Amino acid sequence: MYPEMARRVVLVYHPDEAEDYARLVRVPRSRVAVHVASKPEDAAAVIREVDVLYAWKFPPHLYRDATRLSWLQAMAAGVEWALVPELPPRVTVTRAPGIFGPWMAEYVLGWALWGTQRMREYLDAQGERRWLGTTMPHRLGRRTMTIVGLGDIGRTIARAARALDMRVLGVSRSGRRVPGVDRVWRLAGLRRALGQADFVVLTVPLTAETRGLIDAGALAAMRPSAWLINVARGPIVDETALIRALSEGRLGGAVLDVFSNEPLPANHPLWGMTNVVVTPHVSGPSTPDEIAPVFNDNLARYLSGRRLRHVVDRRRGY
Repeated sequence: MYPEMARRVVLVYHPDEAEDYARLVRVPRSRVAVHVASKPEDAAAVIREVDVLYAWKFPPHLYRDATRLSWLQAMAAGVEWALVPELPPRVTVTRAPGIFGPWMAEYVLGWALWGTQRMREYLDAQGERRWLGTTMPHRLGRRTMTIVGLGDIGRTIARAARALDMRVLGVSRSGRRVPGVDRVWRLAGLRRALGQADFVVLTVPLTAETRGLIDAGALAAMRPSAWLINVARGPIVDETALIRALSEGRLGGAVLDVFSNEPLPANHPLWGMTNVVVTPHVSGPSTPDEIAPVFNDNLARYLSGRRLRHVVDRRRGY
């Protein structure tokens, strides 16, 4: 529980959209003062008086001066950027679930359909004014999708895939059954689940347990025709092993929205691979108007001394 105080200080921090997020904060200004910062130096000027941080990728070195900070609301579902050694143990971290699943479901199914509908071939032929009557699309229905990570995002993708008559398999930490998923394995059964998939979709959080999860062995377990779709975090995949598998024809292709280093360097080999789609971390955009209700609800709880929602287990990393 959080003790009620007469006045709290909130710092809204975002490198690009801080003002947009701050504009949607709904609180009685007599009880809360709201500061806005988009640069580390601006945040440093007020951090000593801040009780609540509403942020995206806050500079870790400033936590040493955040002596009053008791709660950090992340502007995302993933919080690995926040769970740094510099963050004091007393600080409660909350995330923003339930927002990104629909975005990511459309991204995943859109790119899966891009492949089965042979869109690249038809567009290339159109550019050449060539009638490609011998190349036919494939059905996405009845193909198998394995979703690694069955939190709210993974479950939303599973429902969308089932609506298109796909067979859906899953992998999760618990291995518990999920409605709409034909079978769920624990992480120990990862390679068995990968071996049955036409599409492997990664939605797990980045933790010590999942870093490098899709390594050379996991990639070798996949079918040579299968596609990997990563909307989670780049370090979950061993990029060197992935490039090798793709270049040697041991994997059909990959749709990658996240990378170990972002932006992806211009000289990175993934840019030049014809069986790879590179997108700039856009599969689950954080939009101020969608995340604001999550923060405002939690802020009202915080001010009235009620328990916060969507609290992160810092030991698990999500």
